[in-house]
Amino acid sequence: MLSVPGELVERVRDRLARDGSTLTPGLVAEALREEGRPVGDATVLAVLDALRRDILGAGPLEPLLRLDGVTDVLVNGHRQVFVDRGDGLQLTDVSFPDEAAVRRLAQRLATAGGRRLDDATPYVDLRLPDGTRFHAVLAPVSRPGTVLSLRVPRRRVFSLDELVSAGTLCPDAALLLRRIVERRLAFLISGGTGSGKTTLLNALLSVVDPRHRLVIIEDASELRPDHPHVVALESRPANIEGAGAVPLQVLVRQALRMRPDRLVVGEVRGAEVTELLAAMNTGHEGGCGTVHANSAADVPARIEALAMAAGLQQAASHSQMASAIDVLVHLGRGSDGTRRLEEIAVLDRDERGRVRVAPAVTFEPGGGIVTHAASESLGARLRRP
Repeated sequence: MLSVPGELVERVRDRLARDGSTLTPGLVAEALREEGRPVGDATVLAVLDALRRDILGAGPLEPLLRLDGVTDVLVNGHRQVFVDRGDGLQLTDVSFPDEAAVRRLAQRLATAGGRRLDDATPYVDLRLPDGTRFHAVLAPVSRPGTVLSLRVPRRRVFSLDELVSAGTLCPDAALLLRRIVERRLAFLISGGTGSGKTTLLNALLSVVDPRHRLVIIEDASELRPDHPHVVALESRPANIEGAGAVPLQVLVRQALRMRPDRLVVGEVRGAEVTELLAAMNTGHEGGCGTVHANSAADVPARIEALAMAAGLQQAASHSQMASAIDVLVHLGRGSDGTRRLEEIAVLDRDERGRVRVAPAVTFEPGGGIVTHAASESLGARLRRP
């Protein structure tokens, strides 16, 4: 497709908008003639495609969102657009004509998701109709201009074997994780932003016994396991009037009444942690989810903070953790941007009754595997009837 100057597309768009005309090749050609531009078929089609993307798609971001393997597209004002295809953020040659163009795109995408975005409400977090997670903050609240973040849903689910081929897991780790799922141990996957938590959880849920009913609760629907029996619940924010919110905590309670064989919380980050821990302590085996943490050792403090904010006392939160969570799986991201499994651990309690993380197996960047004392405890849990 022929590339055309952005300012030409803007002038044609403004002319069509003033006339209130429907976008057609004939009207684009007429507008180009009035601008004194050559009107070849290639030029008309290029301008038409650019205008359609601006009106219906994600504008200049549309080609990036269609790239194979893309996970994130980030816009920092009108001059910088970054993309992540699994190996770290990379600056692209895509840009916007000006700040107004970024703002216009942000507001249009917010409208497509049924939300308001303006100076009175200068930020939005929602899921677009195609499943893309969209977040935006308008300037001047953000700098160097309007900032957009788009998290692209996986077009397909990676298998454990594919994660081994990609270097995220080693074969022995994949085998161990498969046993954890098969034995219905309750587990959490921890890691930083973009470390691959959702990707790994998708792969693990795909190896769950096909006879089991998975009930998945998420803020934004990202989990799409390759499994025959999946029921998904998605939270809903309040509307402009501040009503109609359906938080994760409520959805976890609803899920317990839906006869789940496996209760899954896509990301634990609020009061829902109390409901999840309670569920895991009342016979719901094999429950799982993800949690943000910089290291495996930080997970107990993270869960404690979430539980205490929800009204659960420290002693109670640690007691619930110790009996609810069998295994902790931690992912990291190397300096080169690659995602990999770093540690599989169990939880035990110190002399004060507080939960601490005991590494069972750690995985070194070069492929080495180190077994620790807690591997005996992990083995005992895997042998439980």
